[in-house]
Amino acid sequence: MQDTAAPAETLIYPLTDIMSLLPLDTMFPVAQPLEVELGAGDGGFIAQYAALRRDRNIIAVERLLGRLRKIDRRGRRAGLTNLQGVRVENSYLLQWLVPPGSVDGVHLYFPDPWPKRRHWKNRLVTEAFTEIVHGSLKPGGVIYLRTDAVDYFEQMVLVFDANQKFERVETPAELAAVTTDFERGFNAKGIPTNRAAYRKKA
Repeated sequence: MQDTAAPAETLIYPLTDIMSLLPLDTMFPVAQPLEVELGAGDGGFIAQYAALRRDRNIIAVERLLGRLRKIDRRGRRAGLTNLQGVRVENSYLLQWLVPPGSVDGVHLYFPDPWPKRRHWKNRLVTEAFTEIVHGSLKPGGVIYLRTDAVDYFEQMVLVFDANQKFERVETPAELAAVTTDFERGFNAKGIPTNRAAYRKKA
C-alpha cells in the first residue's frame, strides 16, 4: 500500500517514556510491516532503503542526536513518511520498546568492532544479543548483518549459528545493493563487505 500522507515536520520520534512500548499504530500513517536499523549513523543506508521500500515502516535507531538530525533531513527531502528516527541504545529498543514478535527485519551494519581483544566484551553481537533479536522478530523475520571486520564477522556468525532458533539465509541481492556511505568508501579501497542473514524459525 502506497502512503500518500504529507511528510511530517520532523522524522525524529520524541521518545519521552523509555518504560513503555512504542505506539507503532500512531508512529506511522499506514500500518505495514516493521523493520529496524540499529546504529543508523548518518542515514546513508536507511534513507535509500526506506525510499525503495515504502511498503515497510522503518525505525532508524541512533544514539547521537546530530546523526539523527541528518537522517531526518535526508528523509524529509525524500518525502518519506515511513521512516522514524529514535534516539536510544540499540539493544534497548529491541528488548524494551518494540512489542515482542513485532519486527519483520533488523539491519545491523558495521557496528563498532572494538578491535582490541581486551575490548571485545563491549561488542554488541553476543549470545545474549541473539536472544534479544529473537524476541523482537516475528516468526520468519530476518536479521541482516554486515561488517568489514573479519574477526567480528566470525564472532557474529559463531553466535547466530549456535542459536538453534535461527537458520542462516542469503541476503537478497537487491538489499545488498543498497550500501552505506561508510561501506562505499572502504569498498572503493578494495576492502570487502562481509554479510550474513539469519531467519527466526517459526
